Amino acid sequence: MEDYHKPDQQTLVALRNIANRLRINSIKATTAAGSGHPTSCCSVAEIMSVLFFHTMKYRLEDPRNINNDRFVLSKGHAAPVLYAVWAETGYLKESELLNLRKVDSILEGHPVPKQQFVDVATGSLGQGLGAACGMAYTGKYFDKASYNVYCLLGDGEMSEGSVWEAMAFASYYQLDNLVAILDINRLGQSDPAPLQHHVEKYQKRCEAFGWNAIIVDGHSVEELTKVLSQTRHQPTAIIAKTIKGKGIPAAEDKMGWHGKALPKDMAEGVVKDLQSRLMSSTKRLYPGTPTEDAQPVSLRNIRMPSAPTYKLGEKIATRKAYGMALAKLGRYNEHVVALDGDTKNSTFTELFKNEHPERYVECYIAEQNMVSIAVGCATRDRNVVFASTFATFFTRAYDQLRMAAISESNINLCGSHCGVSIGEDGPSQMGLEDIAMFRVIPTATVFYPSDAVSTEKAVELAANTKGVCFIRTSRPENTVLYNSNEDFHVGQAKVVYKTSDDHVTVIGAGVTLHEALAAAEMLKKERINIRVIDPFTIKPLDSKTIIEHAKATRGRIITVEDHYYEGGLGEAVCSAVVNETSFNVHRMAVAHVPRSGKPAELLKIFGIDRDAIVQAVRKMLKKVNGTSVV
Repeated sequence: MEDYHKPDQQTLVALRNIANRLRINSIKATTAAGSGHPTSCCSVAEIMSVLFFHTMKYRLEDPRNINNDRFVLSKGHAAPVLYAVWAETGYLKESELLNLRKVDSILEGHPVPKQQFVDVATGSLGQGLGAACGMAYTGKYFDKASYNVYCLLGDGEMSEGSVWEAMAFASYYQLDNLVAILDINRLGQSDPAPLQHHVEKYQKRCEAFGWNAIIVDGHSVEELTKVLSQTRHQPTAIIAKTIKGKGIPAAEDKMGWHGKALPKDMAEGVVKDLQSRLMSSTKRLYPGTPTEDAQPVSLRNIRMPSAPTYKLGEKIATRKAYGMALAKLGRYNEHVVALDGDTKNSTFTELFKNEHPERYVECYIAEQNMVSIAVGCATRDRNVVFASTFATFFTRAYDQLRMAAISESNINLCGSHCGVSIGEDGPSQMGLEDIAMFRVIPTATVFYPSDAVSTEKAVELAANTKGVCFIRTSRPENTVLYNSNEDFHVGQAKVVYKTSDDHVTVIGAGVTLHEALAAAEMLKKERINIRVIDPFTIKPLDSKTIIEHAKATRGRIITVEDHYYEGGLGEAVCSAVVNETSFNVHRMAVAHVPRSGKPAELLKIFGIDRDAIVQAVRKMLKKVNGTSVV
């Protein structure tokens, strides 16, 4: 970075004026809306002024230009000051700020990517720095470009563990293109922040995590311009001591004002006072021009180079097939990247790492941060990202997953070791809630492949599917069911076993599909025929195929899944057939918290193995016919 040259007096005056105009517009916008966080905006006015009008390099007419410096407002409730910045640049009309939070305005209460100057949604505190780390990692190691990443955090969110996961990640990977600005304004929502204005304690904590930490007066444009111009050799934390509500005399450093718009008469008085502080200046400030060294990237048509090479009847676990498919996809697509949470020898992403070490990111045991890193890496369509760990460990990252959907992020997640079929490791390692968790996410697609061929197809489809994609893989080795030329589509089920006279439709996925096929052979000896369906995707579910084939079995459906009853395959099927008359759905799933044991023992104990399916079919037919069916 260039040596520091102190700005001339006119520049400093212009930066101070911009800061006060940002305060004015934040107050006007929140008062017009009748809600918002003006005091949180006012504490960062000088920080935003210096960042956007002195430090950052970007094309203001093209906020998502790939060469632009990136900015993440982790303290998303201060959104009005970000909107005020873009009005100051001329990108937004100042009058539009008065539509803040209105249903027909893009200026929502917290930042969302429908605004072109926002890459990731924020507002659920503690997540912005993780996403910024993903952007910075991409800039340094994938793009090898000059752009920097700036993230503004509030002191309240410094209590979130996810912030410190991100801090550890940034220092480990020496992200010297990343700057975190901490707005230490002392006050939280209902109480002072734990460390209040003890900025030296924040400094020691950041330094302990391997950051260069510098304390500044957050209202001094001179100090801010200097510190933001320093050459960096490690991630930098600027600890800015500020006053919450700065410029609002009645609210400065006072509790009780968080998230409260100023009454109209009070706002008018404060605005008038702030306007009187504007100094005469003719200097207009513009952002610097970014270095154009980020290469254009196309993520269209990410395809496998050839069909799967598995043989029918061959046995392989879907978790291993996932790792092999990911490595294969990466072989011919240089923008496919893989993340893992120190489970690569279980999820088999180690196969990707072995072939493409420069595109593998070890996130260690920090799943919340791993999902945020994935979201950051995927911004501005720079990478096709796959992040993997045990399915059950995604539960601790659920807020990050929820925010990924709000961020309109395109990320792919693989959860291995699902269900009781993992066996001896016990319930803490068993993914039994994951289908429910992902089904409820609006932008999610849920893949549940049952053999190696469908797993490879799922990986390819996920790479080309918008939104949050989840691939559920299993630990046990299972038989390859499909020919290598079998065609798969999102939302298209497969009928894997049928006769011309079937009595019950059985729907299974993963290990339970194989149990259903074994049950079909057992029942066949009793002259009872069942139709077996592999849904392939649980969301969207192929309702048409299920209803069509269930009608052929007189509406009799049995679902069997290695998942809890709530929110899984059975409930998805029930939702699909709810409007059908004379349908009878019997659900088989894991009923309570399981225990350690051999996979076959646990499938039997929880009534989701082949014997249990046989018994359920017999019982269903006995109910219908009074005694039995022939």
